Amino acid sequence: MVRNIGITVVPPKRNCEDELCPFHGHLSIRGKILTGVAVSAKANKMIVVAIEFPRPVKKYKRYERSSSKVHAFLPECIDVKEGDEVKISECRQISKTISFVVIEVSGNIL
Repeated sequence: MVRNIGITVVPPKRNCEDELCPFHGHLSIRGKILTGVAVSAKANKMIVVAIEFPRPVKKYKRYERSSSKVHAFLPECIDVKEGDEVKISECRQISKTISFVVIEVSGNIL
């Protein structure tokens, strides 16, 4: 049974027994919702997401593209490959660097 996480996203088709899954476990999500590209999916249950955003340059009165990398927890029921566009949501701190969880995969954009 898939839990309602309070955000309109497509729930995963597979089931999992992971306690840290927002759909099948007890992990609640809150705060920021970010969209980015999965840069690395090599670690166990973790991915690295690159997020691009415009940053103002005051001197030239223009914007430059800037990016940052965020680590996110990957539940067992969601499949992500490098280059996929993913939606991540803030949750409680899971480890030293992980405070986000993957909630949706949009597909490959590369």
